[in-house]
Amino acid sequence: MRRGIVLIIFAAISACSADNGVTTPAPGTKIRHVIIIMQENRSFDTYFGTFPGADGIPMQDELPRDCLPDPVHNTCIYPYHDTADVNVGGPHAAPDAVADIDGGNMDGFVARALRVKATCVTAQDPSCHGGTDVMGYHDDHEIPNYWAYAQNFVLQDRLFEAAATWSLPAHLFMVSAWSASCEIDQPMTCRNALQSPAGGIPVGGAWIPAKSGAYAWTDITYLLHKAGISWKYYVANGSQPDCDDDGAKCPAVPQNSATPSIWNPLPSFTTVRIDGELGNIQDLENFYEDAKQSRLPQVAWIVPNQKDGEHPPAKVSDGEKYVTGVINAIMQSPQWDSTAIFLSWDDWGGFYDHVVPPKIDENGYGIRVPGLVISPYAKQGYIDHQLLSHDAYLKFIEDVFLANRRIDPRTDGRPDPRPTVRESVRLLGDLQNDFDFTQPPRAPMILPPR
Repeated sequence: MRRGIVLIIFAAISACSADNGVTTPAPGTKIRHVIIIMQENRSFDTYFGTFPGADGIPMQDELPRDCLPDPVHNTCIYPYHDTADVNVGGPHAAPDAVADIDGGNMDGFVARALRVKATCVTAQDPSCHGGTDVMGYHDDHEIPNYWAYAQNFVLQDRLFEAAATWSLPAHLFMVSAWSASCEIDQPMTCRNALQSPAGGIPVGGAWIPAKSGAYAWTDITYLLHKAGISWKYYVANGSQPDCDDDGAKCPAVPQNSATPSIWNPLPSFTTVRIDGELGNIQDLENFYEDAKQSRLPQVAWIVPNQKDGEHPPAKVSDGEKYVTGVINAIMQSPQWDSTAIFLSWDDWGGFYDHVVPPKIDENGYGIRVPGLVISPYAKQGYIDHQLLSHDAYLKFIEDVFLANRRIDPRTDGRPDPRPTVRESVRLLGDLQNDFDFTQPPRAPMILPPR
């Protein structure tokens, strides 16, 4: 049997593990490794709004059709080609998602970005000045490698952030399909928290790292551990963003694999500690060695640091260069032919998108973000129009490695009061549609990091 790998940016790994360390994929998938690469703060329209064949920026006579109101200057602003390597974006907390969506009008982006800075009191606002570059979009001139992946593999143009909110809840949804506040190690005390889960950012701008056990509800690693499925969460050393307060720079927040942070929530999950798997949260450098030595786990997530994450004010080019290096390492690995890579961005970052998100529960979905599927079995040049969210990554992992078992308090053996079993939502599409397992595994496509 040929071996195949799927890469997810937000990354994850698939297959079942035998005592001899050899993995067996679910019937028909050929995927033994799922890798989720999660980048930061971009809407679909800001990266792929002019990609041929995708549901992009509405055009009329080859020009953007919609002009969004700018109440500060009593005018409106059309989408425009933005060649800048550094963007500002807009505020992107839960209330900002509501304002940007504006009851389905999708016209609040400029007004929200231009709020007077005296009203910006939450640290997740990337700039309390705001900026009209929320209407800017990039194309293959600024992000040629991302467009090359879309042209040669799969681009998803109906992928929504799982929750209508900012980075920390987004990363909690990425590994558990929920964001909540709980008493330490008590899952049935957990209560929905879309904006400020344990360790969130209170009014005043200070981010408080979550204590061990603060995330008491069930996450996907609990099911993976029970089934003997290997996993790792790779963290880039450096700093993390979301520390601007009223327009003034605050000290950067350090990030490493051992420290709970906005992009690294797993150390604070009860299940990770009691299962003895804190050691699975590792430095990103270990990923490159694991890929080289054929030691990739069945499921993996990869998160960047501030410099490489594309979160404003990081450079777009730095983020694309970093992601290209990660993907090249997977493609050059002996495990490429059994891997699936899922690449996405955790939230919209305040940037414009024209598609109204469907509402499936009180948490989301959030605003549309880019999604790419890269694998030797990914369909070539395919645009997936299915309705998807980041919950689909968990669903894929569960289908491939866990015989379709869900993070479901009725069946998983560890009850919590989550409002929705996200992977079972009827509207949610199936990522297996992005693959053709009858085709021979495709050769790697090594791109030069810019």
